[in-house]
Amino acid sequence: MRTAVMLFTRDLRIHDNPALAAACDAGERVVPLYVDDPAETRNANRRRFLLDALTDLRSSLRALGADLLVRRGDTAEAVMAVCRATGARALAAAEDYGREAARTRRSLREACERERIALRLLPGVTVVPPGRLRPAGGGDHYRVFTPYWRAWSNSRLRDIAAEPGRIALPEGVHGDDPAAVIATGGEAARVPPGGETAALGHLDGWAVRGVDYAAVHDDLAADATSRLSPHLAFGCLSARALAADPRVPDAMVRQLCWRDFHHQVLADFPDLDRRAYRRGDDEDWADDPDAVDAWRRGETGVPIVDAAMRQLLAEGWMHNRARLIAAGYLTKTLGLDWREGAAHFEDHLVDLDVADNGGNWQWTAGTGNDTRPNRGFNAERQARRFDPHGAYRERWLGEDFGGSGMKPLVRLT
Repeated sequence: MRTAVMLFTRDLRIHDNPALAAACDAGERVVPLYVDDPAETRNANRRRFLLDALTDLRSSLRALGADLLVRRGDTAEAVMAVCRATGARALAAAEDYGREAARTRRSLREACERERIALRLLPGVTVVPPGRLRPAGGGDHYRVFTPYWRAWSNSRLRDIAAEPGRIALPEGVHGDDPAAVIATGGEAARVPPGGETAALGHLDGWAVRGVDYAAVHDDLAADATSRLSPHLAFGCLSARALAADPRVPDAMVRQLCWRDFHHQVLADFPDLDRRAYRRGDDEDWADDPDAVDAWRRGETGVPIVDAAMRQLLAEGWMHNRARLIAAGYLTKTLGLDWREGAAHFEDHLVDLDVADNGGNWQWTAGTGNDTRPNRGFNAERQARRFDPHGAYRERWLGEDFGGSGMKPLVRLT
């Protein structure tokens, strides 16, 4: 009987999973596999979320008659070992982007050629795959968001992949308890539960609330953003399916387009998280380790910035407007290297996405895709506009904010 391996990566779900559908088409028997590759470093918050997501994925696969194999090691080596052990001659996985994804893709292709295994890489991470849309005037990707948004809005989206009704494992193949393989390590923040079940339930609950997203998503105190970003980052929720959901407002669909925009930049500029996109346009950043440390701890003396940084430490997540304010303060007010901030976010964010993290930091720092690279962000003005009553600052600073209880904080110059 024909056997195929389904390699889960950033598509930890059953619904709308083109790679899973392709594996089911390629083999009468399918071996679902996840590889925890040490080359892909993850912070403690993301590993906790990942463990939840894999545990939930295994439960879903077992309900379909299959199971989930979980391995640790080099992705290509682990995949080939499973292929040899099961006699699989086909491999399906979601296409991904960035340095590590490119390395994995290259290794898989070389290994599949040696072993004569048919490899299929399918869309599944974004709404519109990078490379699908090209600027009319030439170029490998769109460098400005607005024309990309117009092309994206008018593009024909792929069909949503059907969920498999049943998946048969090869004889003698047994799954693994993810907790026995995935070491979480370190103390995690208050991260939300991960997994497809949690993602779909969270989406339903948010939709029932009927939030006017366009009106309140920048309101820091309201905390009315969808908080779907961790589920999108791990692929517990399909970006393509979310874009088609009638409950999702246009303002959120535009945010999904921004996510796609950053991915199409990353696909052609894999060092987006570590090298200035505007080549040769990186500034002579200040060197002040003490200031960077104070910013990381949320002890700058600027309440809105400190509140944002303390939310990150407590939750492994930060409100989108707060990210912009904190990043603008580090780069434009203090003149410190955006890579220091990007690395700190990488160390803590549960919803870390290389494309969005690198793209947004560079946009704010003026080294990326912003058409106004000298744009500045006045933290206090932002606070008056998006936290006018101080509720967000008070929530995260407590007695450090307002009145006689205000503790002396570090003042940076």
